[in-house]
Amino acid sequence: MNTQTETLHETLTTPVAGRYDIIVAGSGPAGFAAAITAGRMGARTLLLEQTHAVGGIATSGLMSHWTGATQGPLYNEILERESQPGPEEKYSGRHIINPDKLKLVMLEMLQEAGVDLLLYTFVAAPVMEGNRVVGVITENKNGRQAWRAASVIDATGDGDLAARAGAPYRKGREPDGGMQPVTIMFKVAGVDYSRAVFPGSFETNFEIPGGRIQDLGHAHLPHPAGHVLLYPSSLPGVVTVNMTNQTGIDGTLAEDLTRAELACRRQIEQIVPFLRDKIPGYEKCFLISTASLMGVRETRHFIGDYTLTAEDIVEARVFDDWIATRCSFNFDIHNVTGAGLDKDGVQHKFRSKGNYTIPYRCLLPQGIEGLLLAGRSISGTHKAHSSFRVMPICVNIGQGAATAAVTALRDGVGLREVDIAKVQHALGEQGVTVG
Repeated sequence: MNTQTETLHETLTTPVAGRYDIIVAGSGPAGFAAAITAGRMGARTLLLEQTHAVGGIATSGLMSHWTGATQGPLYNEILERESQPGPEEKYSGRHIINPDKLKLVMLEMLQEAGVDLLLYTFVAAPVMEGNRVVGVITENKNGRQAWRAASVIDATGDGDLAARAGAPYRKGREPDGGMQPVTIMFKVAGVDYSRAVFPGSFETNFEIPGGRIQDLGHAHLPHPAGHVLLYPSSLPGVVTVNMTNQTGIDGTLAEDLTRAELACRRQIEQIVPFLRDKIPGYEKCFLISTASLMGVRETRHFIGDYTLTAEDIVEARVFDDWIATRCSFNFDIHNVTGAGLDKDGVQHKFRSKGNYTIPYRCLLPQGIEGLLLAGRSISGTHKAHSSFRVMPICVNIGQGAATAAVTALRDGVGLREVDIAKVQHALGEQGVTVG
């Protein structure tokens, strides 16, 4: 691809299309939680999403289930509403995701909360006054538009708004910038559940005819694929597959994402025959759907007023300025250079002193006002990020971010000056507890 550039001199007139109390960019679990929380607190809220659906990886990404043992009132509400079994659903479980059902559940919850929503809308840039974010620029079928807000919450996953506002960040792990691989999730049907196996982690390596299941994957699937992760769905005979794997991808670059799409889809053509040939119960399986959103695990880590560490998680620290609580997950680091668990990851052997909290300071990007981070791009180390990046924790982070933004709005103060005790009181009224 020719990367030479030229400068085009043109004048763009961008109309202000609306003014809001809170604008949320990105409707994945963190952005959805932030928008619905702000709406329920009475703030005039706009949620912007570049795809056709809300939910991010939970829906467009065909995620199989909500991971870990995290607790939270909004997260529990999502589980309860989405897990009500439909007439076609044979298998049930609170943590199993039916993506198409969840799309509608989330839309209805946003509507009930009075949130304005724009799908098919790309958030192109922040509107800046000095170092303060005062709105966003969008591009969609309507053209280029500007939207102003008292506060903006960046829940884009990659922190696109924060980066374009000039917030400092680094990418990937600390020594070399290596980032976790990307994945396209997919589903197969025709699986015999009476005989099927469901290895749910990299460290699940039991014997099946022909050998140990993970060993077979490493031996017969093309590098960098090679692990076997299979999850039950709520639909008869349907299994969600988390086995495509592409390393060396920077999820903030369109050319890398394009390359990953081709690579992962080619892997699917080899994974399905492998399942038929090697895995019990999958002899007659066939591909029925693939994710419309690439699963990007790691890109930018922003430098916030505090950086969460792996030690904070293991020690189950309760910070004075907590805004997300009862967080629980292991160090789920996918191999940066190949298949399986990275050498720094810990799953079955993970031990901690309990649930951990996330401090408000991690949501505040250094040098930037008027903007909060929500989701996997908050300030944390590579290893800590591998825990807090999962969807249930992102829901709790989004809820905390919106509660802080609305509290600051009500008191007429900046996001850094908000009274954290008032924020925590408001979260308590929503049912958020530390213990």
